[in-house]
Amino acid sequence: MKDTAKHQGLRNQLAELLAQKGITDQNVLAAIRKIPRHLFLNSSFEDYAYQDKAFPIGAGQTISQPYTVAFQSQLLEVKKDHKVLEIGTGSGYQTAVLFHLGAKVYSVERQNELFKQTSALLPKLGIRAKHLSFGDGYKGLPNHAPFDSIIVTAGAPIIPQALMAQLKVGGRLVIPLGETHQVMTLLVRKNETQFEKHEFGEFRFVPLLENKN
Repeated sequence: MKDTAKHQGLRNQLAELLAQKGITDQNVLAAIRKIPRHLFLNSSFEDYAYQDKAFPIGAGQTISQPYTVAFQSQLLEVKKDHKVLEIGTGSGYQTAVLFHLGAKVYSVERQNELFKQTSALLPKLGIRAKHLSFGDGYKGLPNHAPFDSIIVTAGAPIIPQALMAQLKVGGRLVIPLGETHQVMTLLVRKNETQFEKHEFGEFRFVPLLENKN
């Protein structure tokens, strides 16, 4: 698991590219510079790891392109020690970004193969999530709620009611909504019953599947 000066140079270039594309959160850019993305990918993709592209990671899933990871992370407005629920652990790269932003990360993965891989990988990289679980992301983690923010890393046809219920007042839920193409959507919980909705253009994600375990 080598991380070289060349890799660091490529990460710096990637962070500069993301800044040019409109990522302004310096903490997010610092996380991109720090996290060895190549270690979250199959070794056959190592030479391409710092391109702004998505890649397959097994089980029909992908690691999101760095711009998407950075964009979602920026929308969350993570503060140190925020409790963040991540739906779709995947490769663990987004988990690592949240960790480096100072979040206490709770993450759910529905693919057992990925759950096992990522649960083994993250501790080796010094990434200490508060709670990783294998389960149905539509249900969230009610036993650990409420959360300061929730991030969904797969395309959802609807906003799961369970996730809205698990968000603190003032909290932020970032979710890609749609069937084939998704619109990046931010919900801000204003009070017990009201949410403020913002939309940020189209992205493409693998689908968020329900009751597949």
